[in-house]
Amino acid sequence: MQTTAEQLQHWLAEPEGVRLEFKEAKQSYHFDKLVEYCVALANEGGGKIILGVTDRRPCRIVGTAAFAEPGRAEAGLHDRLSHRIPVEEVRTADGRVLVVHVPPRLPGTAWQIDGRYLKRAGDKLAA
Repeated sequence: MQTTAEQLQHWLAEPEGVRLEFKEAKQSYHFDKLVEYCVALANEGGGKIILGVTDRRPCRIVGTAAFAEPGRAEAGLHDRLSHRIPVEEVRTADGRVLVVHVPPRLPGTAWQIDGRYLKRAGDKLAA
């Protein structure tokens, strides 16, 4: 997956919702929280988690230092969830952004973590 600057700007113009989650994460982001959001987004049909952008409108790029090695984050997600979840680094003039491409769950299945089947409820996670 190769996210273009134009695609990133398109996403930033959209409101957060069931399939799009923005996280500022300037310095770091807790890996367990990333895992939970991946589970919820997969259960809602897949989507994107974008780190390094404000989560209040108008959204803008602030950059992130979270997950300095995206490949390690991707491997960790696979270890925890047994699904391939690409983590893409996008460098822009305004800073580094990470795009987590969460695939949808397969029909008739649901993803879970520690026995919890998560979903989105507004801008929160719910079991």
